[in-house]
Amino acid sequence: MNRSEPSNSNPQKPPLPPEATDEAHTVESFGYTQELRRSISTTDLIIYGLIFMVPIAPWAIFGTVYNEAKGMVPLVYTIGLIAMIFTALSYSQMSRRVPLAGSVFSYVGAGVHPNLGFFAGWVMLLDYLLVPTLLYVFAAESMVGIFPGTERWIWALVFVAINTIVNLAGVNSIKLMNRLFLIMELFFVAAFIVIAVTTLNGGTLPNAEWATTPMWNPSEVTAPLIAAALSIAVLSFLGFDGIATMAEESTGGHRSAGRAMIVSLIVVAVLFITQTWLASLLAGGIDAFPEDKVGNAFFDIVAAASTTGWAKAFLVCNVLAVGIANAMAAQAATSRLLFSMSRDKKLPGFLHQVNKRQVPQNAILVVSGLSAILVVFFVGQIGLISSMVNFGALSGFLLLHFAVIWSYTVRGRSKDWLNHVILPGIGFLIIGYVLINSDILAKIGGLCWLLVGIIVFIVYRKKGAGISALPAEPQPTPEETTTRQDI
Repeated sequence: MNRSEPSNSNPQKPPLPPEATDEAHTVESFGYTQELRRSISTTDLIIYGLIFMVPIAPWAIFGTVYNEAKGMVPLVYTIGLIAMIFTALSYSQMSRRVPLAGSVFSYVGAGVHPNLGFFAGWVMLLDYLLVPTLLYVFAAESMVGIFPGTERWIWALVFVAINTIVNLAGVNSIKLMNRLFLIMELFFVAAFIVIAVTTLNGGTLPNAEWATTPMWNPSEVTAPLIAAALSIAVLSFLGFDGIATMAEESTGGHRSAGRAMIVSLIVVAVLFITQTWLASLLAGGIDAFPEDKVGNAFFDIVAAASTTGWAKAFLVCNVLAVGIANAMAAQAATSRLLFSMSRDKKLPGFLHQVNKRQVPQNAILVVSGLSAILVVFFVGQIGLISSMVNFGALSGFLLLHFAVIWSYTVRGRSKDWLNHVILPGIGFLIIGYVLINSDILAKIGGLCWLLVGIIVFIVYRKKGAGISALPAEPQPTPEETTTRQDI
């Protein structure tokens, strides 16, 4: 047993206080034992978040977004930053109060009710379980482009094997790989900036010149375009929330995960905006990329501005970043969510077993096995799997915003209306809008996943599974409440 027996006689938790000390926010204070190794600094969390969001993510989808946004790709990412900062702030509020590995599962379960917490974790599992598969499919498609005639499933399994070995080796291995891959990605970002600036100053590409129209083109900006850009932009930043799953391995205190999420989100947004602005300028103001060129639009731009050798190097960097770095981070986050739900007896108990390196070994192996199986079925189905991932993430974000309002304002009686009502309320509305306008197949798939979740929930309820009440935390003094600094 890793946690005290649940008390089902009093399922309602005591009100959560507005704030408490680091000592009141330990894993032990929630009735658990510290099983995962605490060796991840706040800087490591920021790096992890950057790797999960992928600083070079716009490369692969630049042509598609360019066509959808009438050439205003950097505007899309600016809108995305504004939209997602509200979700990051809600994560920050809950992560400081509930520093557990379960992320939304733990936040909603502790802040609202354990039963709702299960379904929050369940919908996020749809995101987290499919993200590694999606990344492997992306990487395998690219590898076939580099090595024509090879089998996609072979490349996918190679990436699965590499990431499984790294994750099983322990947190220090993940930290090392994250740093190496971040250095590689930032090197290519810097290289692209140099190539773009040199080309723009030299006038070597037709119609490529300095301008602000990619940021804002009044003649093209319309309400429908902004709405469509919002949907694209919000989904482009998925991944920063994975930082919350590493909370039990953080050495930076109960505020560490929240700060890391906000910092990584802002940093990656700046990188997205800078790269796409320069790429849009190099595109020379064309109306849209042809259908047969849209997938490799960014790499064609690099080739035109430099050499085909550089373009191939950028392509290889993109494959490695997606197939190894990004997928490795996704696998780590998914295994921590499975670990946390299993520890609370919401999933089979073997999933929270840790190995001698203090990582959830069985959860990692399950994620690897599922990914290896799913890539066979989802090869060539990138659109479908992407929509399913988005449905899971957005549904979890909705419940996160609700948890902030409920736990702080309703139960905690907080008077901080800005942080605990207004900001999460705006975030709820933004995510709700995007979710309502999501793909119909994603909605159908998501509802089917929820039906499976209801069955799992009933099974484990019959087994007497539950979650014990949160420990009572000390109320802050008036002086502490007044001088408290929020993120």
